[in-house]
Amino acid sequence: MSFSTRVMLLIVPCLGWVAAGCAERDRLTFSEPSDGIGPLTFIDQPNGPDTTVPAGPQLFISGRTIDPDGVDTVYFLVSGANQSFQPFRPNPPTDTVHFGLQIVTSGGSGDTILVGVLGVDAQGNRGNISSRRVFVQ
Repeated sequence: MSFSTRVMLLIVPCLGWVAAGCAERDRLTFSEPSDGIGPLTFIDQPNGPDTTVPAGPQLFISGRTIDPDGVDTVYFLVSGANQSFQPFRPNPPTDTVHFGLQIVTSGGSGDTILVGVLGVDAQGNRGNISSRRVFVQ
């Protein structure tokens, strides 16, 4: 075998090995940066910060939690009504979560019920707490 043939026999496999190393492969991806601000929570009903309701029928509280990073969890804090609510986790996280709570007011004449709702976004940022104080007549 001539010298050039031997060189070609060594170079061709090496070029194949180098070409295989340059094949398309997965690239590193980075999640979009968070705005660093937690979700905004609004209680739409009842409309005012202080509300008076008669004892007896159920009180319905509704609202929404909004975040462009996606709402991961909405927490409901209720005191003075002997009721509790589990956190709500949309799957997958969405930019807007609508919520509604039914609070029993029967037998609670003279009670004051405090309701707070807050959200945490998909990046782990905690939002503001929106609250209502309900007086039961």
